[in-house]
Order: sequence, then C-alpha cells, then structure tokens
Amino acid sequence: MDFLFDDYIKTKRVYHIVSLRDLDYILEKGIHYNDKVTYNTKYKGFHDYIDDFKTNNIPDWVERKKAIFASLNFEKNHYFHSHSAVLSIKINEDMCWVANENLANKIYEPFVLKGIYGFEFCNNFLNNKGKEILKEYWNSSLSFKENLILRKDLEKGYDAEVLIFHHIPKDDIEVLYICSDHEMMSLEEFKKFFS
Repeated sequence: MDFLFDDYIKTKRVYHIVSLRDLDYILEKGIHYNDKVTYNTKYKGFHDYIDDFKTNNIPDWVERKKAIFASLNFEKNHYFHSHSAVLSIKINEDMCWVANENLANKIYEPFVLKGIYGFEFCNNFLNNKGKEILKEYWNSSLSFKENLILRKDLEKGYDAEVLIFHHIPKDDIEVLYICSDHEMMSLEEFKKFFS
C-alpha cells in the first residue's frame, strides 16, 4: 500500500483534518478536544455511546468524548473533505491511544438515524450487532506505544485512529494541504496559486 506521508517512525507526526472555518482559531490557540462546532453538533453523543462500551482493561483516561482524533497516515489516493486543511501535529505518545476507526464508522449512521421515523430498525442493530462491533472496537484498541511495536495500523482492514488526550499547542501544528472540491494543494502551492 502506498501512503501519502512517510511513516511515523521517521516523521514523528500524526495528521488531523479540520474545516477551513476552524483553521484561524487553531493556528492562534492550538487544538482542544471540544473547541470545534462539530464536537457538540455531530459527534458528542456518538462518542458518549462508544465510551459506554469501554472494557475494563482500557485506562480511565481513555475517553473518546475527550479525544482529539488524528491518523497515522493516509493512502496516497485518499479523498479529503472539501474545504478542509490537512495538519501535521506533534503528540505526546504517552497520552495517545489507537483504535480501529472502521469499527466506529459502522455504528455512526445507525446511531444518528435511530430516532428518525422509518429508521427505528437502527435501534435493533445497535442493541445487537452494534454492541458486538463496539466490544471489538475496544478489544482491538491499544496504547500508541504498543501500536508502534505491533503495528496494527499497517494491518489490512485496521484503519487506525489516534485518540489524543492532550492539548496540541499551536507551535506543534503545521498546515500541509488545503483541500477544495477540485484539488488538494500543498500550502506552498496554495500560496503560489493565490498570490
């Protein structure tokens, strides 16, 4: 598999995607887990729901509802959301956890749709197969440092999301790309094109 970035072992960086609307604030104040509009409007209840299935072997400080999410890498042909920026960030490895985002993603749509008329069947999914998926999500998760040894992030079907449990200061953030509907430009390309 071809990746967009060099491996973490070489870069010591992970990657965070943000809306262009949040970029000014981030470059001024850094990143906190709850400082984006989408935290409360799109994800908070979802994170709480997944946290409810956390197993006893996961440390208390690992709570999705208090995490900043990042990726270790992306496939070269990854499609990023329009009107977003790809950031490179430094992390404290001791305050990070790795889980399989593919499993969390299987739950998102049923979770969001369960209360809408005509989608009540989503509750049945969540109460049965969904519970099993979330148990697997937590059972297949591990500390960031354990992942550097086992490299689950390189296994087929394991889309590693990095859960970061500390503030990211602005000095530890670098803008790499600006993404539009039509293309992805490095910051240098963007500056050159629009100057």
